Amino acid sequence: MHCFYIITNPDKDPEETATNRIRSYLQEHGRQVYVSGTGEHDRTQYKYTNASSIPDEVECVLVLGGDGTLLQAARDMHERQLPLLGINLGTLGYLAEVEIASVEKALDALMEDSYTVEERMMLDGKIVRQNREIMHDTALNDIVIVRKGPLRIIDFDVYVNDSFLCSLRADGVILSTPTGSTGYSLSAGGPIISPGASMMLLTAIAPHTLAFRPVVLPDHVEVSVVMRHSAGKTIGAADATFDGDTAIGVGVGDRISITRSERKVKLIKIHNTSFVEILRRKMN
Repeated sequence: MHCFYIITNPDKDPEETATNRIRSYLQEHGRQVYVSGTGEHDRTQYKYTNASSIPDEVECVLVLGGDGTLLQAARDMHERQLPLLGINLGTLGYLAEVEIASVEKALDALMEDSYTVEERMMLDGKIVRQNREIMHDTALNDIVIVRKGPLRIIDFDVYVNDSFLCSLRADGVILSTPTGSTGYSLSAGGPIISPGASMMLLTAIAPHTLAFRPVVLPDHVEVSVVMRHSAGKTIGAADATFDGDTAIGVGVGDRISITRSERKVKLIKIHNTSFVEILRRKMN
């Protein structure tokens, strides 16, 4: 690789120490480097960068932060399909596999074209209110419908390809990808799925029943969550969130429909470490 683009979480690298370290190392080796600047895009639409502003010659995007930074950068970048490498400046990371302490070795591997690329599925979600689509967004980890306000229980119906699956009373429901199975879904009691798989995982958040268990579904289905009356009579009884970032209030009668996205995220892998090894290390 010869041309790189750096996206940095300013909260994790406020003095740009890590950013400048990486930029200088690449430039010293004759590589071209662009750095995402603050204020260059509309932050209501993009978290870190407008993908259309990235020069065509860029071959790789380096994302400095943690898993959350990489998630948001992936959502910004999903239309460009550029491979991403996460460089961890945080604590716990499943996605950002390179630690800043050993970043030079990872950069050497990129410059020598010694790496692999993994593709991860994403989810498309749309919110329909009174037969009108009011929002559409994409998620790499999960789409969550969660109660809003204290002591409020959500009632909703779940459909798979328009076939009724179940009615639930719970604090919410999580639709996650295999990548997201180690996130919020895991905390809610969901299973861990190898990130290379292609499927959807339905996990209830604190369900008010002992009968419901997480459901693993094939990736070609459409899952719909329909809000019912006890969720409240006003919009905003619950929030539908995409990767914990963008959100919209939902209420009675709203339908949240979720399918596999046609686009995938490309993640660069420097190490030949298996998912099992990563899981053992991260979960002690």
